[in-house]
Amino acid sequence: MQFVWMHIKDLVGKGVEISVLCEFFVYAVASVVPLALPLAILLASLMTFGNLGEKFELTAMKAAGVSLFRIMRPLAVAIAFVCVGAFLFSNYVLPRSQVKLWALIFSLRQKSPEMEIPQGEFYDGIDGYNIYVRHKNPQTGMLYDMMIYDYSEGFRNATVMVADSGKIYFTEDDKYLILSLFSGESFENLNQNQQRGTKTQKNIPYRRESFSKKQLLIDFDTEFNRYDENVLNDQHVSKDVVKLVQSIDSVQLLAHQRSAEQSDEIVRTRYFGRERVESRNLEEWKGTNDTVVYEIDSLLAHFTSDERYRAISTALEKAKAQRDQVDYNALMLNDYQRYIRRHEIELHRKFTLAFACLIFFFIGAPLGAITRKGGLGAPVVISVIMFIVYYIIDNTGYKMAREALWPSSAGMWLSSMILLPIGIFLTYKAATDSTLFNPEVWMKYLHKLKTIVLYIWRRLKKQLKIFAKVNS
Repeated sequence: MQFVWMHIKDLVGKGVEISVLCEFFVYAVASVVPLALPLAILLASLMTFGNLGEKFELTAMKAAGVSLFRIMRPLAVAIAFVCVGAFLFSNYVLPRSQVKLWALIFSLRQKSPEMEIPQGEFYDGIDGYNIYVRHKNPQTGMLYDMMIYDYSEGFRNATVMVADSGKIYFTEDDKYLILSLFSGESFENLNQNQQRGTKTQKNIPYRRESFSKKQLLIDFDTEFNRYDENVLNDQHVSKDVVKLVQSIDSVQLLAHQRSAEQSDEIVRTRYFGRERVESRNLEEWKGTNDTVVYEIDSLLAHFTSDERYRAISTALEKAKAQRDQVDYNALMLNDYQRYIRRHEIELHRKFTLAFACLIFFFIGAPLGAITRKGGLGAPVVISVIMFIVYYIIDNTGYKMAREALWPSSAGMWLSSMILLPIGIFLTYKAATDSTLFNPEVWMKYLHKLKTIVLYIWRRLKKQLKIFAKVNS
């Protein structure tokens, strides 16, 4: 839903067909599956084992010698197939749906809005024009007391038109808009090119024209033109695992080559000035530890003041140029690293989805067996809380990986690595018939903790009294 609200402005007022809207929502739903599927597995496992525990069916099976692991085994196998399906979905279906979704969004953004000129305010839905209408007749389509501000040729060549009435309609092919004005005047600014020619024209700020009828032909394509999907094929969201790995390897190789070339170019041409280091001798020079130290003061002592000034100015210019070149090289390498990081994040995301489904099963099933609450009450509350925790951790890891604060693998697997021990702990507690959520057990623990704290406090007070008597 958040995604839909983010792009709702691209849908409103465009006059697209219902089939296009249905297509948009279908592709949007596909992008929600990575979030909805783990939550659905968590809720389903909670409800299933909660109902079994609430009706004492788990107790009966355990009394018959069937362990909890054996009860969970068939469902675990089924969840394993679901995990495989989730991976296949994220690897093959989701990239294609993402391409179609964003192509559809770009198509909607490029489509011109429907013509609906309001009364009493300026309408800027037409590029290069602002239209004001004081009153309009819905039956006849006539517009009254109109003002048109035409800046399609630039603000310096703007034209202002006022008319008593007018009418707007489209051509037969719906590619142009015809604006018919009646009984009005136009005021056109004259720039320097238009004023050039006579001396008298330099004193005229604008050209005024009266008309009884005037028509304007405006480019206004109302057709829904599809965005080319091939443009998006190089994006990280449109690639499967094989293409992602290939893109990462190729860009890493390109980055290494670019870095080596830039380093060699700096060494050859910048630092040495006229003493140019040839590429064939560059590797030999790198292996040497010889360092030549120049006494700057002794070198400048042989120069005149003008020569010193020119030498220092040249050195500063070379240093600034070198710094700019290094900054540019760093910027280029950062672009490569950002490209690689996005592809690595998308690569890990395809595996974390399937793994999250498995983890949530081993969280939901033990929780249902322990709480023994079926229906939609307690399972829904527990599922929402666990999923909120998962979403916060996962989003935090994603942002850390995206901003290069953490490695991509650490950021994308953070939620799984935190929830995995929780799932193992809950499964162990459920298998050993733990009373993890029994209030009476927790009250006993709190009572013991209270007793220990009071004992420590009494001992501390006694020691303080003894210390006070000794000091007195």
